[in-house]
Amino acid sequence: MRLTSEFWVSALVRRINNSGAFAALSHKGAAEAGAIFIKFRNADGTYDLFGPAPQMVYDETKPNERLFTPLKAASSEGEIDADLDKQKRWDRDLWIVEIEDYRGDRSELFPTSD
Repeated sequence: MRLTSEFWVSALVRRINNSGAFAALSHKGAAEAGAIFIKFRNADGTYDLFGPAPQMVYDETKPNERLFTPLKAASSEGEIDADLDKQKRWDRDLWIVEIEDYRGDRSELFPTSD
């Protein structure tokens, strides 16, 4: 059984906030299966955007693992927000988690497919 988006996002935000970084939910989507996007603020003030990885990169033996793929890097907040607004027009059930962490290594914060 796969974890719901609501449960997964709640656990992610709690884990990141307990790690010394900061995470907040900026858009709440469908509790059961809404797509999750991550808006990541870099130390230099630019933003990276991560979205759900394609289904083909998932390991069927790990049904609760969620992977993210980079969609944009070192972009302005306005550019990232415009992309997210387009996504929301297409899929109103999506989740957006905003993360700030200036420690450099974000590999432990959330899993990526690259």
